[in-house]
Amino acid sequence: MPTADSATTRYQAVADGVFCIETGLYRNGLAACYLIRERDRLAVIDTGTAHAVPGLLGVVAELGLRPEHVDYVIPTHVHLDHAGGAGALMAACPNATLISHPKGAPHLIDPSKLIAGAIAVYGEDAFARDFGALQPVPEARVIAAADGQIVELAGRPLTFLHTPGHANHHGCLFDAGSGGVFTGDTFGISYREFDNATGPWLFAPTTPVAFDPDAWQQSLDRLLALEPTAAFLTHYGRLDAPARQVDQLRRSIRDLAAIALEHADQPQAHQPQSDRSPANQPDSGQPHAERKDRIKEAITAHLLADARAHGCASDEAHMRDLLAVDLELNAQGLEVWLQRREKRGR
Repeated sequence: MPTADSATTRYQAVADGVFCIETGLYRNGLAACYLIRERDRLAVIDTGTAHAVPGLLGVVAELGLRPEHVDYVIPTHVHLDHAGGAGALMAACPNATLISHPKGAPHLIDPSKLIAGAIAVYGEDAFARDFGALQPVPEARVIAAADGQIVELAGRPLTFLHTPGHANHHGCLFDAGSGGVFTGDTFGISYREFDNATGPWLFAPTTPVAFDPDAWQQSLDRLLALEPTAAFLTHYGRLDAPARQVDQLRRSIRDLAAIALEHADQPQAHQPQSDRSPANQPDSGQPHAERKDRIKEAITAHLLADARAHGCASDEAHMRDLLAVDLELNAQGLEVWLQRREKRGR
């Protein structure tokens, strides 16, 4: 598949009328967004951070089109690596409508809570460096999509499905034109550096703060019922034959939940929440420092062993470096999940 390079971004055609665009968060190959083209009309699936928007618009220009050709901006959920650039992109695309899960839409219309939470964790300088400025989206330009709602891109049906599990405000998009599904984080994380003769390696992102393993398994059932030809992952790229890959992800969801439950009787003191896109969710919860650290140690050992069992041959230091952000986020998310279970008396 052809790859194009420009001064601001890299992109790749991954299906008929579908382009995967590098967003440049932390390192290349960690986070992507997608562009669907049908004739001269465009839809953007996830946006990356605000810093990614100029590069995304650069791809539009390289395809011979303009921001006015963007009809839809569709973040899968409001975590800032997926939706941080939504406001800036909408401001640049005067004809676009933003489509979001109903639980996420209010935070894109008024991102003040996302901004305040992020600055509280990282400080203003780090927030600006990693995520940029969050712009509000006018409410009149937002559709809070019903489960199963279909919009058409120049006659190409796009179906928005509610898919809780990773986040309770998560949605996936089925594209009838390519037969693929844009999965955000619902079909897990599969970094291309871990690919080998066995195939891709998947694991579950249990990012704070709404991990729900049972709902996640049900969401996977829904996606597979569509018989998609491919899953387009934000982290990272096209994954073929999802039905043949899904057992890895189902097992990862179960294994990570089991690791957390092994630490369920070890509550400790609070520490501030952090996130790849910090405090950016319409939920609340704070991890306990010492128990979270023990969970992180356990899931680090588990994921490294699982990657090895899958045939990944990289040295441990390199694998730890590639997984560094996710190991911290997964530990925090599992700690918050334990707290919620404890609060419910489970």
